[in-house]
Amino acid sequence: MPLTFKDVAEILKLIDASQCEELILELEGAKLVVRRGARGGIETSPAAPAAPAAAAPTGDAGRTAPSAAAGGSAAQAAPAGQSGEPGMSPGMSDVRAPMVGTFYRRPSPDAPPFVEEGKAVKKGDPLCLIEVMKLFTTVEAPADGTVEAIVAEEGALVEFDQLLFRLRA
Repeated sequence: MPLTFKDVAEILKLIDASQCEELILELEGAKLVVRRGARGGIETSPAAPAAPAAAAPTGDAGRTAPSAAAGGSAAQAAPAGQSGEPGMSPGMSDVRAPMVGTFYRRPSPDAPPFVEEGKAVKKGDPLCLIEVMKLFTTVEAPADGTVEAIVAEEGALVEFDQLLFRLRA
């Protein structure tokens, strides 16, 4: 099964939204290497005749200590004024999922949620985590405001661009 352009684009989105520094993926005679940093870029070359294998980032970003929650590359949400959603009152903004994954309101199962409805947040405050294959991405508040609504359900699978939170400026 060769990689399509859409497959590569999805892989790049996941890597961009994570703290992954390098990914090497070998499938049926094709090799995809993605690296961050000064040597960053995309390389493709024929794979060795060995059996296909997928290399994933190592290290466990388990639920009790998600690496993205400590800082690093965190996803930012866009204001809803650009979403064109009908019935949206002025001063409201939507926070949407930057990727497909599992939605978590808390940094670990026994910890309190990052935010509750009615809570004031500052730009950059963590709102939730989205997990994809043991990689956690922190979704942060795009601006100062108050959490008007928490739309996504704890532990639910969310789609790219799905509404997660509604904030009032």
